[in-house]
Amino acid sequence: MTKLVLDIGNSFQKAAIFSNNDMVYFESAENIYVSLESLFCKFHPASAIIASVVEKNKALINLLNSKCPTLICNGQIPTPLTNKYLTPETLGGDRLAAAVAGNQMFPAKNLLVVDAGTCIKYDFVRADATYLGGSIAPGIQMRFNALHTFTGKLPLVERTENTPLTGKNTTQSILSGVLNGTVAEVDGIIYKYNEQYSDIKVVLTGGDADYLAGKLKSKIFAIPNMVLIGLKIILDYNDKEK
Repeated sequence: MTKLVLDIGNSFQKAAIFSNNDMVYFESAENIYVSLESLFCKFHPASAIIASVVEKNKALINLLNSKCPTLICNGQIPTPLTNKYLTPETLGGDRLAAAVAGNQMFPAKNLLVVDAGTCIKYDFVRADATYLGGSIAPGIQMRFNALHTFTGKLPLVERTENTPLTGKNTTQSILSGVLNGTVAEVDGIIYKYNEQYSDIKVVLTGGDADYLAGKLKSKIFAIPNMVLIGLKIILDYNDKEK
């Protein structure tokens, strides 16, 4: 039996087909809608789940519902976690899915998931499988865009691998501020959680995970596609509950 998982992000849309627990297909595109008909013809998924951080795409959801039973993942959906977020109706399904995936990978552990994409999202799960919440900050590209958009003269700069601490021109100064600042922020948040909780597992995922993984001082586990994995777990959980 195959299942379809969709993660509709701000920058990219991702689709995955799971056969049992194996991801047998993955695609990332600016618009995943055009691929769905061929996916259904090839894999015939029995059910689907979608998480979206943008406004609901009625055409996309209608297409999914016409093909197979489809769940919309949000902060109020049943999951294996106890959700203590005070406003679950405002919680993104992608954040909850990443937390669910991390909890399955590291059960009975205090867990911090850092999803470094368009935004950098920090989500904390206590060792008793209780989701408490976290924080949201601008991602790397958003910081570059903001400096360019909200100032009169600062250029739009592209990310580089090697960044000096002391910028000797404007481009280097922006690179230092954004990239070194982001690394320092992530390390700082991890340090704060380690002050409050013992034996924390830190998992890094998202589009900028590879870049950050080699630059953080903190001990982390870099795991791709945690949101997709978590969505599959949530879909299985709700299928069993029916």
